[in-house]
Amino acid sequence: MTELVFELPDGARVPVAVKYLLNGGYAGRSQEDVAAHVAELAELGVPAPSTTPCLYPVAPYLAQQTTTVPVQHGKTSGEAEWALVVTDDDVLLTVACDHTDRELEVHGVAWSKQAAPDVLGTRAWRLSSVEDRSDELTLTAWADDEVIQRGTLAELLPPSYWIEELRARGLLVPGTVLLSGTIPMLPGVNQFARSWRVELASPEDSLSLAYSTSPLPEPVG
Repeated sequence: MTELVFELPDGARVPVAVKYLLNGGYAGRSQEDVAAHVAELAELGVPAPSTTPCLYPVAPYLAQQTTTVPVQHGKTSGEAEWALVVTDDDVLLTVACDHTDRELEVHGVAWSKQAAPDVLGTRAWRLSSVEDRSDELTLTAWADDEVIQRGTLAELLPPSYWIEELRARGLLVPGTVLLSGTIPMLPGVNQFARSWRVELASPEDSLSLAYSTSPLPEPVG
């Protein structure tokens, strides 16, 4: 079982054995904007979901705190997200990046989520310490040092929505990790890059992660 360790602002270190890993999708707070995004993706060959928002179960071992993501080709990219981490006695909020195989995505979004890890930060906040102002928190992503995403958590369904979804599905248990879904890409950016960095920030503090992609050897056969 994959074990992650998160450092809290008070210096405490919290180990979490990942039992369930879940990816939110099409999780914008404005479902009108989500519908427009679904239509845009359909033009690129990405199949439309049967309902929104979506929740994709992912293999728990794909939750990683890593600085290197192996990839099979150049058409993969990350997505700036926040993540909920359920511990034995609390819920944490951290920064995350859902690395996705875009070539596989046209065959099935759920399949594409299994092709690369969900990268999580090594620092976290207690959700209770920031929840009342979570809409003010900002998410920023850089690909090869170019800003490609920038927004606030107000653009996404709030942590409270996903807490209730997890509770209703019997998944609000220690070891559950849920990624939020992502904010829009800025117009005209190149999302295919060798290095990725994501920051989740409040006026007082910030959580960040960074990793590079590493091409796998060419297959034989």
